[in-house]
Amino acid sequence: MDLETSKDTRMQKVVATLPGLGLSIVVAIIAKIVAIWLPSLGGATIAILLGIILGNTFFKQTGLAVGTKFSESKLLEYSVVLLGFTVTFQTIAEMGLRGLVYILMMMTTVIISAYAIGRKLGFGERMSLMMAGGNAVCGSSAIGAIAPAIDADDEEKGQIITLVNLLGTVMMLTLPFLGLAVFGDDLLSKSALLGGTLQSVGQVVAGASLIDAQTVKYAMLFKITRIIMLVVVVFLFEKKVNHNRVTVTKQKKTRMPIPWYVLAFLIICVINSTTMMPSIFGNSAHVISTWFETTALAAIGLRLNLAKFLKEGPKFLIYGVAVGSVQTIAALLFITLLKI
Repeated sequence: MDLETSKDTRMQKVVATLPGLGLSIVVAIIAKIVAIWLPSLGGATIAILLGIILGNTFFKQTGLAVGTKFSESKLLEYSVVLLGFTVTFQTIAEMGLRGLVYILMMMTTVIISAYAIGRKLGFGERMSLMMAGGNAVCGSSAIGAIAPAIDADDEEKGQIITLVNLLGTVMMLTLPFLGLAVFGDDLLSKSALLGGTLQSVGQVVAGASLIDAQTVKYAMLFKITRIIMLVVVVFLFEKKVNHNRVTVTKQKKTRMPIPWYVLAFLIICVINSTTMMPSIFGNSAHVISTWFETTALAAIGLRLNLAKFLKEGPKFLIYGVAVGSVQTIAALLFITLLKI
């Protein structure tokens, strides 16, 4: 009897998940199609913008909530795992020691400044940490990994992911031209500017594509190095939140130090770095991960209450502009000082 009840419960969950999941997938497909004509924006950004529009107009039904929540949380987790198939530690060697130092300096600066600015503007610790991690590492994938580790709620995660993606879109469309104006034909410097600042992998590729294919290749080296640091960032952020708690529950004490999907990302990354995996693994993982992330972003847009978000508008705008300015100035300064 208990087994039958368990099966019925699982089936009910599946049925309840399908409408919201299906809608998220449809929005992601539309976003991918539209991105063919708007490659400078990219499918991920279009997905979240389209999701926001549809979720605040035609699709406010409460029956969609279960499926969109599943899409938002689980698909981002799976996307993080699949990133491991596209990353190897050997890529660091191609940038050289100065490139590695540059990334570490950039990440440290962005994390400290984004957290400090957020707290100064009145944002909570968790929102400030997600903003710091999202900008320092890899956008929504990083936020998807950080959020559960620090017990951030869905509304906070959705707001910060939206802000990070909007900021990334603006920087994606402006930094390539700034790089050309400041560094001219210096390939590595332009690549370091884009790969060291832009939030998501898609934004790095799209932004660098506005220059040339070589810039895309080298910008991705800097970006991949940031992604490799995801495990460290998640671990440190979780330790910080736990340390600041007055009480820690027994459940919290017995939890893994990092979420399962971040650990899986690291294990796959190590395997990918030490063995010759067939290229089909990396190629397939990249395609699937991109679809998962795009679908998750569509769901985040569908779940975002635009009225609540706009209510915080000026503060969010100031936060985004401030963090983006720090990233850009720091990148220009460090590239010049390190002579990259």
